Amino acid sequence: MSLFDDLRAIVGAAHVLNEGDLSGYELDWRKRYRGRALAVVRPGSTAEVAAVVRAAGAHGVPIVTQGGNTGLVGASVPDGSGTQLLLNLTRLNRVRAIDAANLTMTVDAGCVLQQVQEAAAAQGLLFPLSLAAEGSCTIGGNLATNAGGTQVLRYGNARELCLGLEVVTAAGEVWNGLTGLRKDNTGYDLRHLFVGSEGTLGVITGATLKLYPQPAASGTALAAVDSLDDAVALLQLAQSRLGASLTGFEVMQRYALDLVRTHFPQLTQPLPPVAWTVLLEQSDSESAEHAQALFEALLETALERGLVTDAAVASNLEQAKAMWHLRESIPMAQSVEGPNIKHDIALPISAIAAFVARTDAALRQAFPGVRLVNFGHLGDGNLHYNVQPPGGVDANAFLQEFEHAVNTVVYDAVGEFGGSFSAEHGIGALKRDELAQRKPPVALSLMHAIKQALDPRGLMNPGRML
Repeated sequence: MSLFDDLRAIVGAAHVLNEGDLSGYELDWRKRYRGRALAVVRPGSTAEVAAVVRAAGAHGVPIVTQGGNTGLVGASVPDGSGTQLLLNLTRLNRVRAIDAANLTMTVDAGCVLQQVQEAAAAQGLLFPLSLAAEGSCTIGGNLATNAGGTQVLRYGNARELCLGLEVVTAAGEVWNGLTGLRKDNTGYDLRHLFVGSEGTLGVITGATLKLYPQPAASGTALAAVDSLDDAVALLQLAQSRLGASLTGFEVMQRYALDLVRTHFPQLTQPLPPVAWTVLLEQSDSESAEHAQALFEALLETALERGLVTDAAVASNLEQAKAMWHLRESIPMAQSVEGPNIKHDIALPISAIAAFVARTDAALRQAFPGVRLVNFGHLGDGNLHYNVQPPGGVDANAFLQEFEHAVNTVVYDAVGEFGGSFSAEHGIGALKRDELAQRKPPVALSLMHAIKQALDPRGLMNPGRML
């Protein structure tokens, strides 16, 4: 039998796609990578995934695993060879179980993040992972990339929110590690190998996730600050006053919000243009009155100390959502403005202001007229430090000529300040060469050894990460 015959027998002919327009599967979200799949296969169960992996292995065909295809580094679309099988998991979309007493939820990997959030909320519980693509990204993709998002400050990355996994190995075997235990010291913690592995070691098909009680009340505010130094000082003040109830602390540079003003003028911006705008969020387990009093006292102190020049506090849920919508609209405004060079970097919070000052100056000197779009999760040290080509310049031509040089300036500075050139987006195809150049040789050697042990034939997402 041919591979196509095998696949049709496993998942049904309707779920083996090799004709017609497959661009929804073959084109990445940023439209930077357009591949060509041998076929798109859409299994409906873990058993079907395992059978597909075994069939592909028998024919020596490599597999690229895909969830919602919202990744930013080219890890979830096939290359242009037409030889890679695209394994799309969006049919694996069941919420398998919710254990309210254990504060856990077990779900299929193809569940959309928003679906998981809503299923938890229906039980009066919270799944706190939150990011702009939550309406289309999937839990399997979130875990495969160790997604971050807006509440890492309080709850951690996707890795910290995962207690157990179900994985189909490169050999087509199923490892059922769907434990809801918070303590289990029985050897190597295998889930940590697969979280963040970007489909290069196996296929995540299910996960047991941590849940939390829903907060009794929350507060959201925008604060204007004159400098990043003031923003960092405000963060320290907020942490000392609010403690663990501080759930979000985002920073937005003026030009980032100017792009939102230009391209989405219908969105209300409560504060006038300022050098930096901070978005704060806190959740309280006591009452709305207690939360409001703490929040207002924090901002009053910040104003008295000169850390904040102006502030706007959301008075209801709709206003809070509108504030977050401003933050989440920055990437879309950049996209409308045109192609740009994205950087997803992590730095010690104490080094961020110095890094930005030095790197801004270096980029403007080396590439006159570039527009710097800086925003991100200051609370956990993650900046989206992006570079928009000069106005009036052919953006595609600028990227083709200068992207590598721009990256070198940024990533060299990141290294000097003790940071990471990939905070939450992953490596994929986009940053593979940077990883090979910048990761310590001993670490790379260990990574290659793990890859060889778990995927000796190199059929799982080849050409990504390593």
